[in-house]
Amino acid sequence: MSLIIRWFIAVTLLIATLAVGYWLGRMPQNDESITTLTQETGSEKKILYYRNPMGLPDTSPVPKKDPMGMDYLPVYDDESSSQKNDSHVISISTEKVQKLGVRTEIAHMRELMRTVRAVATVQADERKQYAVTTKFEGWIQRLYVNTTGHKIKKGDALMDIYSPELISAQQEYLIAAKGLQTVSTADSEIRSSMQRLVNAALQKLRNWDIAESEIRRLQHSGTVQQYLTLRAQADGIVMEKKAVAGQRFMPGDMLYQIADLSNIWLMADVFEQDLGLIHTGQIATIRIDAYPDKIFTGTVAFVYPSITPETRTAIVRIELTNPDYLLKPAMYAHIELTSWHSKGKVLTVPDSAVLDSGTRRVVLVDLGEGRFEPRSVKPGLHADGFTEILGGLRAGESVVVKANFLLDAESNFRNALSSFSHSTPSQQIEDRDLPPVPAAQHHGDGRIEAIDLSHASLTIAHGPIDSLRWPAMTMDFQVNDAQLLQSLKPGQDIHFAMTENSAGEFVIVQIQPAFSTNKR
Repeated sequence: MSLIIRWFIAVTLLIATLAVGYWLGRMPQNDESITTLTQETGSEKKILYYRNPMGLPDTSPVPKKDPMGMDYLPVYDDESSSQKNDSHVISISTEKVQKLGVRTEIAHMRELMRTVRAVATVQADERKQYAVTTKFEGWIQRLYVNTTGHKIKKGDALMDIYSPELISAQQEYLIAAKGLQTVSTADSEIRSSMQRLVNAALQKLRNWDIAESEIRRLQHSGTVQQYLTLRAQADGIVMEKKAVAGQRFMPGDMLYQIADLSNIWLMADVFEQDLGLIHTGQIATIRIDAYPDKIFTGTVAFVYPSITPETRTAIVRIELTNPDYLLKPAMYAHIELTSWHSKGKVLTVPDSAVLDSGTRRVVLVDLGEGRFEPRSVKPGLHADGFTEILGGLRAGESVVVKANFLLDAESNFRNALSSFSHSTPSQQIEDRDLPPVPAAQHHGDGRIEAIDLSHASLTIAHGPIDSLRWPAMTMDFQVNDAQLLQSLKPGQDIHFAMTENSAGEFVIVQIQPAFSTNKR
């Protein structure tokens, strides 16, 4: 009896000793242990919200379950900050960076010089063109300038003409002049009246563009000239000749078209997006196909106020001298206009660094260690292979200027841009061969609960899916091909494969009875 009591006491003491040791092991030993325990249990963390367990963009301020019965997961303050900092970052392995030939350059300040190039045509100065016409009727007796292209100077004889009106005007002058001599001894009023008649007769000849030399000859000879000589009123070249010897002409008929080509115009067609770089007084460099070894210079004189709708260009007038008459109307010319940025040095990146997504302009900022941040920027002037950056980037930051994967996988980059508005974790770009491989498939086993042929869907009670970290549950799935449902029935055990579509939903692409899988 005493032996049983001793065994009982020994067992009791052993159990008590184990309990005390376990309790002492669970007690914190000091303040540091208490702090560590508090941090490990997360009692000091602040829950910001609860997120969808399937990764859908749905959050809740309070605990809840999704339609499949899964609990929403808490998001703590420090987790949110970490996700926020990395939400826009695209990560790629260092080996992949080297393989794809990614090249970066530093954004820095520079002076932008933009060269505007345009084609132009030579045209005569509109202010130095005139037509030779008469204000009276007559006939051409003789032509002194009888060829197109003839170079003339002011006062050169053009033709001798006969006109009854000119003869009458000469006679009126001679009669008035003779009358003035007759009343030379009369009172001043009569002499003044006769003088006015003389002046009026001479003024009529001047109004008809009779040269002063012809009028002086009339005054000196005192005889009527049957043929008067019509003379050039300015220097120039005969661009068009319609006068023919013996021809009768009427008032207003054009006999010659004369243009002074010592100064000419270049009419350049400048695209509307370049007009902001053009201003009057700007120096233009001009090259003519006919003279490849010569370079001409001119000055921008005027920018015309309208745009040609068909070509979206505006005409810019450039003026230059043409002392040797090398430049001829209708010649083609190539012009270059150099414009400096008015702000001096500005922040720039190479043109290839700026990617246009259609709604915004983005650069990839190199954060180092294979991490790149897509960042929206505001571009300004483009010049000589560089783009001015007005906002969104700082001097000294490194941007990607050459990355073939961004061009060949443009759709992947746009997907990254579209996710900027969501708090998604850092995106890891996996190594892959171009073109991109098909979407990954996830496999599962389960039992068919219901089939909806009209909507090509079915309800499956499936087991855990490790590739998605899904627990066992009952879910509704869409099927990409309704023909897959023809041989199935509720209650049947199946093996299925599914992929994620662009909307974030999973679609079954393969399905077969479970016994088929066992046979393989």
